Amino acid sequence: MRTVVLDNEAVQALTRVAHPKHRVVVAHLAGAASRRRRGRITETVVPTSVRVEAGWDRSQPGAAALNRFRVRDHVLDGPTADVAASVVAVGAVTSVADAHVGATVRAVASGDIVVLSSDPRDMAAVCSPTPVTIVAI
Repeated sequence: MRTVVLDNEAVQALTRVAHPKHRVVVAHLAGAASRRRRGRITETVVPTSVRVEAGWDRSQPGAAALNRFRVRDHVLDGPTADVAASVVAVGAVTSVADAHVGATVRAVASGDIVVLSSDPRDMAAVCSPTPVTIVAI
């Protein structure tokens, strides 16, 4: 199973057609959808704090096109907050959203994890020691 995790910049690129990285992120999600159609299990996940930071409100009419992508929320509940706090405690991150990305990566059951990010260095720090592929957008 492959899991694609979106960071703030990836979500911003998806929500704004005029964003310079919009096509790159859409292409990655289209690739994930294509793998699903060929029978490979692929999921795309967004930490809910990343959605907040990026301004993706699924209930707004303008989000209808984006909502068609099968992107699952990973909530910042109590246990996830504890993991995210441990990421912050080691000094690997400065934002709640980035710490939540790290906690999401740790919670994913997949052995093949891809993080779409504009800041590969920060994502490597928050995802460590879990092995991930970081795709710079």
